Amino acid sequence: MGVMDKMRKSTGAILWILIFSFGVLWMLADTNMFDVIQQGPRTLGSVNGESISLEEYNNRLQYYTQQYSQQTGNSMTPEVRAQYEQQAWNDLVNSRLLQDKMDDLGIHVTDQEVVNMITGPNPDPLIRQNFSKEDGTIDRVALQSWAEAPENKQLLISIEQQMRQKRQQQKMSNYLQSSMDISDYEIEQYYIRNNTYADVSFVRFPYADVGDSEISVSEDELREYYNNNQDDYKRKESYRINYVSFDKTPTKQDTARTFEEMNRLQSDFATAENDSLFFNRYQSSTQYSVETIAKDEIRDLYQPVLDVEEGEVTDVIQDGGRLFLLKKLDETSNDVTFTVFSRDITADPIATIDARAETADDFSFYAQEDGFEAEAERRDLEIREGFATKGNNFVSGIGQSRQIMRFLETAHEGQISDPLELNEQFVVIKVSEITEAGTEPFEEVKGQIETVVTNNKRKQQVVSNVEDLIGQNNDLQGIAEAAGKEVMTVESLAKSAATIEGAGREPKVVGAIFGLDDGEQSSAIEGTSAAFVVRLDELYEADLDGLTSDVRQRIRQQLRQQKNQAFMNTWIDQLKEEADIDDNRAQLLRG
Repeated sequence: MGVMDKMRKSTGAILWILIFSFGVLWMLADTNMFDVIQQGPRTLGSVNGESISLEEYNNRLQYYTQQYSQQTGNSMTPEVRAQYEQQAWNDLVNSRLLQDKMDDLGIHVTDQEVVNMITGPNPDPLIRQNFSKEDGTIDRVALQSWAEAPENKQLLISIEQQMRQKRQQQKMSNYLQSSMDISDYEIEQYYIRNNTYADVSFVRFPYADVGDSEISVSEDELREYYNNNQDDYKRKESYRINYVSFDKTPTKQDTARTFEEMNRLQSDFATAENDSLFFNRYQSSTQYSVETIAKDEIRDLYQPVLDVEEGEVTDVIQDGGRLFLLKKLDETSNDVTFTVFSRDITADPIATIDARAETADDFSFYAQEDGFEAEAERRDLEIREGFATKGNNFVSGIGQSRQIMRFLETAHEGQISDPLELNEQFVVIKVSEITEAGTEPFEEVKGQIETVVTNNKRKQQVVSNVEDLIGQNNDLQGIAEAAGKEVMTVESLAKSAATIEGAGREPKVVGAIFGLDDGEQSSAIEGTSAAFVVRLDELYEADLDGLTSDVRQRIRQQLRQQKNQAFMNTWIDQLKEEADIDDNRAQLLRG
């Protein structure tokens, strides 16, 4: 079913639309309504009234596209592109927010500072890179000639703007770092945490020892917990979807085509004088390398290389979705030297991918005309279900997809998507339900609450039992014997550790251990998965004499980086919450 079928099916509706449209056109011809409609949103968006143009967005996205191509040697998949589209938008929004903040703080750059960055005694690395002599000094004559050349005027203006922005960001970074310096006390505490150890003994009382039959929970207790902890049951906007998929994986014909291509390359590979150039010219999936391997250690996949002469190439070998040709370069009595050329079996972009895309497009069209379920049944397509939450790109049943989330965040209930191209499939989605953000009703989370309240009661009962054992026994061994447990020991437990060997992740218990004195036994400690009684057998405290100036500087840099990163993430989020951000991408980038 193609375009003509669609038009024939919709002929009646189209005629009525045309008749009505001509009447409306006569009514609006003398007004400026069309100018307003055609303009739509004038910019891609704005931050606190400062616009973000489509041009700068496209420039940023083009930069990411070029970087991706250079780093991977591949073009972006639709899903990767969707992720970079979001990154480009975030970059532009963040830059506007930071610029506003720098203006508020009075962080400015003078013209003389910009001049110094280009022609001063210590120019920016960009200038130094392009105008350095062999001895590392700046070629001032060449720099001056370049700056005064009329044809470089626009480029010089662009570089001046770049330098101004860079200098302003440096000042902003210095300002933030000066307010987040790392004290000697923080450095010493970090060193102590990572260089203090203890030998400990403990008895562990798992909460699972108390069965469900020993715990009773009333309706009133569940509602009381719900009322006191409603923040734990806040939900973001969520979406339930139905979808059908159209597989993009290679067909038998694609496999046969790739086999034919590899067979044609076999003789060329054998006669190639430069194998590295051959790999590049014919785009091998694996990088060029020469392997020398003992004959008795060659894996089964590469065994055929033993059966050809030096300089010859094996027949095509298949392993999953990849085909191989092996060229023997040398052979001794014990070893063989060879190189491996490969090609991935990929779907033909026209015969397979475009055909599936057209099928998905046809389905989307008729699903909107005749109903999603009816069209899926007519085509014998399986309807699958999925669930997604706003702010999280994971879609159950499908996986990570920024494209799908972008559609859902602007869709309405019942809306059917155009085909969305993912890495391995096209999908067409129908939004079956949208749940607004808010607090989940008690009845919907009652089962979760019952589990939490039951576990809390189980913990309380275990801790109470342990406290009774402590009161009835003098030492750790007596407590263990009375409970039918074993005393466990751990040597050299680090103060910075979060896990205990034989007990799992127990940060609260580790903290309690290092609050004891040598030989002291604890009271009952409520851990993550069990209650504990611990004894600090021996403490090995950190020696600050080992905190040399080099170690101190390394720790300072590490802590500063951690603090800066945490601060910047929180700060940007706060600036976004306070800002007035308009996002017109849904209207301007629909296609």
